[in-house]
Order: sequence, then structure tokens, then C-alpha cells
Amino acid sequence: MERYDVLIVGGGSAGCVLANRLSADGQTTVALVEAGGRPTDPDIAVPQMWPFIQARDFDWCYETVPQPRTAGRRHAWPRGKVLGGSSCLHAMAHVRGHPDDFKPWEDAAGSSRWSYEGLLPGFIKSETFSQGRSDYHGTEGPLPVYLPDADVNPVVSAFMQAGQSMGVPKLSDHNGPNLIGTAPNSLTIRDGKRVNVADAYLFPIMSRSNLTVLPGTPALKLLLKKNRVTGVEVEQDGKVKTLIANQYILSGGTIANPLLLMRSGIGPEEDLARIGVPLLLRREALGQNLQDHLLGAGNVYRSKKPVPPSKLQLSESLMYLSAQDMTKSGGKPDVVLGCVTAPSVSECFEAPAPGDAYTFLFGVTHPTSRGFLTPSGPGLRDKPLLDPAYLQTETDRTYFRRALEYAREVGHSEVMSDWRLEEVLPRKDVRTAEEFDAFIASAAITHHHPIGTCRMGADDEAIVDDNLKVNGLENLHIVDASVFPALTSGPVHAAILAVAETFAATFQRRPDRLDVA
Repeated sequence: MERYDVLIVGGGSAGCVLANRLSADGQTTVALVEAGGRPTDPDIAVPQMWPFIQARDFDWCYETVPQPRTAGRRHAWPRGKVLGGSSCLHAMAHVRGHPDDFKPWEDAAGSSRWSYEGLLPGFIKSETFSQGRSDYHGTEGPLPVYLPDADVNPVVSAFMQAGQSMGVPKLSDHNGPNLIGTAPNSLTIRDGKRVNVADAYLFPIMSRSNLTVLPGTPALKLLLKKNRVTGVEVEQDGKVKTLIANQYILSGGTIANPLLLMRSGIGPEEDLARIGVPLLLRREALGQNLQDHLLGAGNVYRSKKPVPPSKLQLSESLMYLSAQDMTKSGGKPDVVLGCVTAPSVSECFEAPAPGDAYTFLFGVTHPTSRGFLTPSGPGLRDKPLLDPAYLQTETDRTYFRRALEYAREVGHSEVMSDWRLEEVLPRKDVRTAEEFDAFIASAAITHHHPIGTCRMGADDEAIVDDNLKVNGLENLHIVDASVFPALTSGPVHAAILAVAETFAATFQRRPDRLDVA
């Protein structure tokens, strides 16, 4: 029977980082198992195709339960079922977040390792930044981070100029000490093509003799004995097989990790009883603390002149703002606007033709609503019940209204007058709080940032401790967005890489990292 030093379950972004870093010594035997295959669909590499490649065979195609505050709609939650994970599906915007975003992480875990200062070496180590090395950027990492200039669409340039004309700070990029302001999006693009994390971290080192990569191998359940994992049951070529290691790391993501744990007998007693799985380790908070960013899609304008096609990935700039004052320059943002070079609407609206319109997306950076997930059955193919509890708090609804107000202010500014023919969405008569709420309920879409279902913490309810080890089990860790206690201000992907880099560096330095007993 095959046995490894480290077995990583999940070949998404975090899993690819770990496979690279933990096998780098040439001695530690590492296996990476992934339910999906290689990213062979050519559209994955085309940045402008990212909104159109969902629901293909490399997407898990998750869906939320109906959301009362978004007009009873079910929201599609694409997640990558492929080596490289959701880095093969997302919009490629690379935003670390504001330094203060990580204070709740540090406080929850009781460890400075998860502060911004603690994570900064991991952020730097992960990237090769197109503008060169600095105190905040690296040039020797696997992942290219491109800060565009000449390639920025003219309507996006006008959007940024409009914000600056209204007092919004101008930033050099979104990944320095300040986040409030506007800048072109830094993108994980090289030579006009998407670079997913498997491209960056995994495929260049596949020939390492101590690394085994097993695509097309979904994990069914963990095998437990007392306080240890003794193996992982996987499905390979239609047969059930057991893989054994000294140490196990889950990197399946915010949805897959808690589902695998629950199928294995770990989790809330009532949920496990409902699906007929014997309880082996009670963890009532597993699957709780589910969070996600929403965006309003959108504040749409018909253009006076044709909008040129995007040379990048359609959504080329984010503008982070304080809800109290658009001109404020310090601290964490409350809301965000994004400029899209095309009509971008939810399924509730009819979009103008491409080239005839542009969109300002708008959203809340730190939603206070908290949801949960639970399995619908004991098997891998039983779809989970996902309830992100969108817009459940008045705070979230208030900030969302403010974000829409800001979008309209920018959209109707003098600088945008060369482009603006008319506002298409929302209608001109949408003015009251109730009318705003009704429009937002129909316009809201996911920003694709689910986190938190296996949160880290020093409290008894936390799923993992400050070392990301699962509480109650000696040889199981979780490393990905599921351990985040709270959302960062923007896209979470950069933080996932930094967490994986930080964990790997610590794990490598531990002389007792492998249990050979």
C-alpha cells in the first residue's frame, strides 16, 4: 500500500502551493489528490472568457438555497474542479486586502503569524510583480502579477479619472499599505493569457521524484482511529482505494472541506445524524461562519460611442471607498465599485448589446451577514445546502445602498459625460431606500469569495488552531480560504496564496513535522 509523508487533499490554489513548497527538499514524499483533471479547456487561458466558462466540466456547479433578501433567488457558486482550482475560473484580479483586514485573524488565532506583517513575506514570496521589487512586492515568485498601463480600456481610464476628480485618492496599485482609492487592477496574466496556480506552482515541478499528483481522484472520506487520521478513501478509476500518509492537509476549499469532514464523522451532531453518518468527533461550528462578497450587477450606462473590447479581462479597475466620505484616504474601505467594459447584469435584467454599454459594479467589502452550509446526504455527489444569508443585516443593506449611490455619483460625473448617453439600470425613478433595496435584491450576484467554514481560532469552537491543525486530531491540517475568520476587503485569492506560503514555511521548519510512529 502506498504511503506518503504528506497527503494533500485538493489541487486548487492552496494545494498547488503546498505541493510545490513541501516537496522542494527532494526528500519529503508528497501526494496531491484532486477530483478534477488538468486545465485543458483552451478558454481557461483567455482572460476575457472568464464570465463565460462557468458550468463546464471543470466546475463543481454549486448553488445556494433561495435567498430571501435577493428576491428569493438561488445563486450559482462556481468552484474549480480541476488542477489549479478556482484560479482557472476567477476574474484574475489580485488584491491582498487592507492591512487592517488581518487584525481579526490575528485576534481570533492569538498569533501574529496571521497579521498583515506576518503574512507579508508570503505575499511577496508568491509573486513576480511586473513593476519590480519593493518593500511590498516580489520579483522571484511563481505567480506573475501584471499591473497594466497602456492596455487599460479608455472607459476604465475615465472611471478612474472621474473618481479622482471627485476627491478619491489615486493609488499606484491595490497591494501597498493603502487600499482606499482607485487604480488599475493587478492581474494574474502574462503575455495576454491567464496564469492559473497550477501553471505557476505545480506543472513546472511535476517531475520531482518525491511528488505524486493524482488527478481524477476525488476524496470520499477520512479514516479515523482515536485522535488520528489513518487514511483517506478515494475513488480512482471507478474503484475505492485508501491512501496513507503521516500528515494530512485539506485544501479542498470552503465548501469541499467541511463536506469531507462531515462525511467522515466530524461535525455537528444533528447534521451528521440527519444524513446517517456516525459521529466520531463533534465539531458544532463546522460549516458555520460562511461568508461571501456580493456585487450589484449593475449600474449600467448606454454609451455615446462604441466601447472598445477589453484587452485584459473586462473588469479592469476597482475603486475602494469609505461609506462616510468618498474623499477619505486612510483605513479599511467599506464599499467598492468596479468598472466593467461591457454590460454586466444579473439574470433578472436584459443587458444592452456588447459595445453599446459599460457597467459600474458596486458592493460591500466587509459584510456582517453570516451563513452556513450542511450536506444533503452522506455521499460525494449529494449536493450541499449552501446558505450565505445574503443581506441579512441592516448594516449590509445600508452599505449596499451607499455603494449604489457612489456608483451613480461617479456615473453622472462630468468626466464620464464623454461616454454617458443614459443610465439604463437602475431606472431613473429608483430613489428611495425601499426602491434601492428592491433593485439590489434583483441585481446582487456573488463576487466568488466564499470563506470561513473551518475558521481558525483560539476558542473552543474553532475548527483549527493557530497552526491550522484541526482541533482534536493530531495529524490533520486545513490550509485554504475555509480557515479565514473574516473576509478581506476584496478578492480573497492573494490571501489564500499567502496563507499557504506562510504555513508551508513554518511546516518545513518543524523538525517533527512528520509522524513516523
